[in-house]
Amino acid sequence: MSLAFDKNVYGKLLAEYQPQVINSEEDYDRMLADVEQLIGNKNRSPEQTALLQILVRLIEEYESQNHPMGESSPHLILQHLMDAREIKQSDLVGIIGSKGVVSEIFNGKRSISKAQAKALEIFFNVSPELFI
Repeated sequence: MSLAFDKNVYGKLLAEYQPQVINSEEDYDRMLADVEQLIGNKNRSPEQTALLQILVRLIEEYESQNHPMGESSPHLILQHLMDAREIKQSDLVGIIGSKGVVSEIFNGKRSISKAQAKALEIFFNVSPELFI
């Protein structure tokens, strides 16, 4: 059961955030702050999720040109999402496994299964591909 996408609400968000190609470190820092704010919203609307996806793509493009680095690992992505939402490992027990399993995943000693990636998708409202 998904919520209806409201174009008027989305239009207001676009006017408020004004996403555009990043041309400076100042623009980059501002957009990173916007993304962190949106990621931290546990009750993100479909319109906010659509805006988040645009901002992330703009950031990825800028980073690939100005801050190239290797691929991030699934456990580092998980750590980042947890930090952004101030979530502890114990908050994931029962969502992706026992305390030991969560600890092993968090520390990069165990990979994230497809079922766990699906559970993380639902919990964080992000693509499961981030974790595989």
